[in-house]
Amino acid sequence: MPSQLETAMESLIVVFHRYASRDGTPGTLSRRELRELMENELSNFLRSQKDPAAVDKIMKDLDTNRDGQVDFEEFVSLVVGLSIACEQCYALHMKISSKK
Repeated sequence: MPSQLETAMESLIVVFHRYASRDGTPGTLSRRELRELMENELSNFLRSQKDPAAVDKIMKDLDTNRDGQVDFEEFVSLVVGLSIACEQCYALHMKISSKK
């Protein structure tokens, strides 16, 4: 039976490839595929963004090799960044809760 972390890694890979295979270039996300992934899989994060061009800015930041596509390695940097931000919020929440 896979561990919780192994299951999370598998989910990340499966979700990436589910969206990366839609535009005919398997293994990378186009701007449209990234938008669909974020709208469906990261909807709370996307709703919290005040900038309507947030996905375009994220795409530009993620596309480190400037090929107009986001590969898995580039995509993982988004997930890592969001995970770090969420962990920081969690740590702050735990610190505040422990003072009560």
